[in-house]
Amino acid sequence: MYSPLHLTKKYCTYYLTASNGKGHGIHSPFVYDFVQNVLNDRRNFYAYDQVEALRKQLLHDKSVIEVEDFGAGSTVSKTNQRSIASIARHAAKSKKWAQLLFRIVNYYQPKTILELGTSLGISTSYMAMANPNARIVTAEGSAAIAGRAQKNFRALQLSSIQQVTGNFDNTLAGIVAAEPSLDLAFIDGNHRYEPTVRYFNQLLPSLHADSMVIFDDIHWSSDMEKAWEEVKEHKSVRLSIDLFFIGLVFFSDQFKIKQHFTIRF
Repeated sequence: MYSPLHLTKKYCTYYLTASNGKGHGIHSPFVYDFVQNVLNDRRNFYAYDQVEALRKQLLHDKSVIEVEDFGAGSTVSKTNQRSIASIARHAAKSKKWAQLLFRIVNYYQPKTILELGTSLGISTSYMAMANPNARIVTAEGSAAIAGRAQKNFRALQLSSIQQVTGNFDNTLAGIVAAEPSLDLAFIDGNHRYEPTVRYFNQLLPSLHADSMVIFDDIHWSSDMEKAWEEVKEHKSVRLSIDLFFIGLVFFSDQFKIKQHFTIRF
């Protein structure tokens, strides 16, 4: 991954060159609508307090579990022994980005959602609460982490979530075979070039014109930036939105010309 200093420099460049977060000068009705009604929705939804209360509990949980790591690894720990508090602090999506996922699901109401990378289930819970009628499949490589996520889902009384545990290299094909139509996919695992592109290609048969795919940490490393650029240029992708820490791609034929947007958030 990039060093903190390098990442800070890249973020500063992004912040200074991205379109402002108010939608001014954005000549795509779809993207303008996304900025106005999703990015800039300042309401305090009911789910926010419930999930953040859970996060607070996890941040004080000093119990230690054995973690299997199939991806690029942790940037803060070189051992597989990790506390729940450490995982919650360093691996779970932050409040800002998890609540953006909530707003995306709340606004577009996808009926089928796939998440690659459950972690402790913070982002999963936000998405499940944004559309209680959605079918959500969330995949986690580590059995111990998946077990803790299951406890969190029970604590929030979320019953629409199906968990799949194991290396994505072994589980994703079965998930795709069982989910012939995906409205939203959130790829938040592995964080390396080849697996990220491969996962995207595996998902393509289940995607349709109104699907969206969200990639986490697209500027985390040169590997992830390479993967993001390749995904953006794929012939099936008609529009992309770069928010620096996540990237979104869309496939609808309504976007007559392939367009890429970088927006400050």
